[in-house]
Amino acid sequence: MTSLQQIQSQLSQLLSELEQQVKFQPKQLYVIGCSTSEIAGSRIGTSGAIEIAEVLFDEFSKFAQKHSLYLVFQGCEHINRALTMEAEAAQMYSLEPVTVVPVKHAGGSMSAYAYSKFENPVVVEHVRAHGGIDIGQTIIGMHLKEVAIPLRTSVRQIGEAIVTIATTRPKLIGGERAVYIR
Repeated sequence: MTSLQQIQSQLSQLLSELEQQVKFQPKQLYVIGCSTSEIAGSRIGTSGAIEIAEVLFDEFSKFAQKHSLYLVFQGCEHINRALTMEAEAAQMYSLEPVTVVPVKHAGGSMSAYAYSKFENPVVVEHVRAHGGIDIGQTIIGMHLKEVAIPLRTSVRQIGEAIVTIATTRPKLIGGERAVYIR
């Protein structure tokens, strides 16, 4: 079993390498899918761990504050992968809240912990986030804007969970005569 300190260190390194690759804009949505069970070395959805969620949330919060991002935490399939976020972000992006409170066994430890720590939490069904991190193969792709771009860091796992990172870009349209400003 990976220690909480190792988990924190792995995430910290991953986020440091991520910010070297992406230029974040203030108030962007950043979706986090996370299986604390997978991090602990168990099958997704079988042994969620609030203590792991706490360590991760602290790191994600520092990162979001540094880059003025809105964090969005994906829940598990028992709440249809609904997303926990601050009400301010939902209002800014015209997202309609739904009535559910994520808990450890219906929403997942990470989403439940975020709900307990956000100042004014709401849960929404869908977002189109600007980027995200998937820890433990939770399948966040449905919540990313079109044209997701995978990113690589030296951190391939957090604990025992596989990590996938993505950013997004606008669609390139117009064919061979089109000009794209980069």
